[in-house]
Amino acid sequence: MKISIACDHGGYELKENLKKWLEDSNYEVIDYGTYNTESCDYPDFGRLAAEAVANKTVDKGIVICTTGIGMSIVANKVDGVRCALVSNADAASLTRRHNDSNVLALGAKYTDFELAKQITYVWLTTEFEGGRHQRRVDKIMEIEK
Repeated sequence: MKISIACDHGGYELKENLKKWLEDSNYEVIDYGTYNTESCDYPDFGRLAAEAVANKTVDKGIVICTTGIGMSIVANKVDGVRCALVSNADAASLTRRHNDSNVLALGAKYTDFELAKQITYVWLTTEFEGGRHQRRVDKIMEIEK
């Protein structure tokens, strides 16, 4: 599976740790930045990672900032993206099973590396249930038109 990943300066350390863990777990990761802790504008990087999901360059994406809120807002502006800001493994499972989320947002201030690994593992390995949930996802996607 190919995954895009991006962060701002507030999410840099978590992104780097998560990227290494993902690569060690045999995921292909495309890093859209930022590449250091210098202050930067999160929309510049979150947009790139989300667009990679939308245009099918990658299978899924992960965006990280201090709270996860800004990055989730940016990602959800991209047509075809269903980004979920997740703070625990149960929510990670539900957003995959019920919402077919394709971008995961994490807040580095509230999510340590161990929790981020747990959330990401569950999110990446949980399948969309379809059925009645497909109808709801279709309605979400209809809003883009």
